[in-house]
Amino acid sequence: MIKIVHHRNKCIGCNACVEAAPKRWGISRRDGKAVLVNGIEKKGIYTIDLQDWELEENLKAKQNCPVKIIEIIKL
Repeated sequence: MIKIVHHRNKCIGCNACVEAAPKRWGISRRDGKAVLVNGIEKKGIYTIDLQDWELEENLKAKQNCPVKIIEIIKL
């Protein structure tokens, strides 16, 4: 399993994560920032635990993020 951590308050809304992993990431129509689909928010940081089969595309999302606000932790 993996855990994705998204520091949304630092997001610049560039869409790089959505292009890499469109099933897990979206862009908010309200503020134009990235949204971690089904992520749980705590103090502005969103997290979700996922199966390993989602690792590859989310690693691409992490690597493509210009402000480096996506963390992936192997559980």
